[in-house]
Amino acid sequence: MELGLGSYAFRWSIGIKDRQPARPMDAFDLLQQADMRGLKVLQYADNLPLDRLDEAAHHRLAEEAGRRGIRLELGTQCFDADEVGRYLVIGQRLGAGILRVALDEADAHVQVPQLAAQLRPLLDRARAAGIRIAIENHFNYPSPRMVELLTLIDDPQLGVCLDVANSICAGEWPEATVAMLAPFTINLHLKDYVIRPDPYGVGFRIHGVPLGQGRAPIRWILDQLAHCPPGMSVILEHWLPVETGLDDARAAEGPWLDQTVAAARTFIR
Repeated sequence: MELGLGSYAFRWSIGIKDRQPARPMDAFDLLQQADMRGLKVLQYADNLPLDRLDEAAHHRLAEEAGRRGIRLELGTQCFDADEVGRYLVIGQRLGAGILRVALDEADAHVQVPQLAAQLRPLLDRARAAGIRIAIENHFNYPSPRMVELLTLIDDPQLGVCLDVANSICAGEWPEATVAMLAPFTINLHLKDYVIRPDPYGVGFRIHGVPLGQGRAPIRWILDQLAHCPPGMSVILEHWLPVETGLDDARAAEGPWLDQTVAAARTFIR
């Protein structure tokens, strides 16, 4: 497995929704962050959309990544045919082998055969582009339904981008999610989390910590994926909360990533 950086590791420095820094990190800044840490894969997700760059910038990004020995992957949020089509073109420019997409709550209301019918033409286009589509288990799409979808389509061009913690929101513990989705996994999002009781006893809160400092069963997860190809990317992310302000959160992203990379290298060499 190859360790890589995901753009959500710099959620606050890139900016998201109403939390926008004065100078947002861009695609080239993120490439530098991966290179500084010796990471050989970089996945641009929907928080840093590359369809906002022009073709010349795509080629420049590919050249810079090649010079640094970094393999690029792409991510977008939905199965909209036009959007996926745009990203397949961008992926070809970048030499990307993976396009990550996400299923969420709205998709859970679509019948599996209908969703499969929407996906099949996209897979033909992905095959022609030499790119595999990896569906991420996002917050509100149940893993059993994803297994049903993957089994129905039964196409090697389609697999899972396995996030080890997202499906807690869908009522699944990571061990259950991993057990269901590991056979289909072609891309891994690795992060860690803790569950902390409210000091007044009003429930509890789940939030991120650097890798190895929380509850994620990292060694067990990797053991379940031992069948995956050795070149499969392990994309490092984290759920760093904003607790004392955006500036502090931005300042913490680099140190959190450093801790995460160091911990990941004790598991993946």
